[in-house]
Amino acid sequence: MLTKSKWILLGLILLILAALLPAEEEEFKLLPGIGKTCKIGDDYTFVYDFDKTPKMGTSILRIKLFDGKGRKATDLGIVGQSDMPSMRGAHASGDVPFKLNKKGVYLLPVNIVMPGEWEIRLVFHKDKSVIQRARLLFNV
Repeated sequence: MLTKSKWILLGLILLILAALLPAEEEEFKLLPGIGKTCKIGDDYTFVYDFDKTPKMGTSILRIKLFDGKGRKATDLGIVGQSDMPSMRGAHASGDVPFKLNKKGVYLLPVNIVMPGEWEIRLVFHKDKSVIQRARLLFNV
């Protein structure tokens, strides 16, 4: 039978272990395939593709953003992060803001360093408030 002091010690150990566990990740909604219309909240949609079929080297992820009336929009910020889910963190790009080109298309260079499944996590924000988190998967 455990004494009171052993129960307290056990409780402290469990609290320490809980603090060391990774925090729960924010949920990133899985997007449909390339070229499909994706919804962001109630006010926006977007379509994504790549400048070329992703392969070893740099590929550019392109996002065309539209408002609720179907007009091209450029008033959101988008941050992307690429990585390999099977080796989380080994090839992570860190958070990289998309650049907006003259045609109003959001661009993100993705450095693909080895074959396998890749994931790009996207965070859409307006006025520093996150509107949506999403992710897309592709194979090289």
